[in-house]
Amino acid sequence: MAIPTDPETGEFVRSSDFFDARITADGRDGWPVEPGRYRLVVSRACPWASRGLVVRRLLGLEDAIGVAVADPIQDDRSWRFTLDPDGVDPVLGIGFLAEAYQAADPDYDGGISVPAVVDIPSRTLVTNDYPQITLDFSTEWTAHQRAGAPELYPERLRAEIDEVNRAVHADVNAAVYEAGFAAKQAAYDEAYGRLFARLDALSERLERQRYLVGDTITEADIRLFTTLVRFDPVYHGHFKCNREKLAESPVLWAYARDLFQTPGFGDTVDFDHIKRHYYQVHEGVNPTRIVPRGPDLSAWATPHGREELGGRPFGDGTPPGPPPPEEALGPQW
Repeated sequence: MAIPTDPETGEFVRSSDFFDARITADGRDGWPVEPGRYRLVVSRACPWASRGLVVRRLLGLEDAIGVAVADPIQDDRSWRFTLDPDGVDPVLGIGFLAEAYQAADPDYDGGISVPAVVDIPSRTLVTNDYPQITLDFSTEWTAHQRAGAPELYPERLRAEIDEVNRAVHADVNAAVYEAGFAAKQAAYDEAYGRLFARLDALSERLERQRYLVGDTITEADIRLFTTLVRFDPVYHGHFKCNREKLAESPVLWAYARDLFQTPGFGDTVDFDHIKRHYYQVHEGVNPTRIVPRGPDLSAWATPHGREELGGRPFGDGTPPGPPPPEEALGPQW
């Protein structure tokens, strides 16, 4: 996979989201909320897509929004449905996510990214705007959420959640890629510095409180978690984010384990997909495509002690039930 970088600075250049229509309760963009109409396309390897899986589980939207899981190993046509019989998604009837992009815009020649929400009747991409997708699951799909669904984006806390999300996106979610894909030393050094300065600040914040904003799980925790859960298996070595492992950062390691052990988080994580995608697809970073055996993932199940800080994971709501059988993952270690 070719990694786009600025030829002068060596900085990684991420392609922007192109399809930003919204699926709303009033259908103002032409895409009304309608159970069974849309399919969430994800890769379990991708942190941006994993947010959608976590939010969908926590809110109990599995029956309202189906999910298609792409093969973690891409080819030159990007995300493909080779995990399904005959290499075709059984609902959309397509072999490659690119087909839904082309249905939306036959002239589109940009990147093919997940998560993506596809209109099932027309097999057309609606949106790949990953920050907005999960917010809309919380705010526009309320009529179809499960009884006891938590408030992940409560109105009274939105300004603070947005502020935390901006910092975490710039200095954690994106910075690991900017370090890992940097083509020049200065670009790597700058991203590395921002990453660990922000992780230090987050550690200090979380030493005093169980969750990032308020006393319940919010969108902010989900966005940080999907990067932290990949840190030791991938980012520490593969992306050279190696000042320390997550497991060597007492506060963040306990915080991440607390979330992992919360229903809706760890049961969406597929470490096999994560490791094979990064180490086998990024040949510019790992030319041998060898997938490391470590680290010992069983440590994710060890006690974290964060209950002592109080907090109510689901607020006035309840935990989600087990994943649908067709989405349940096997043992992770």
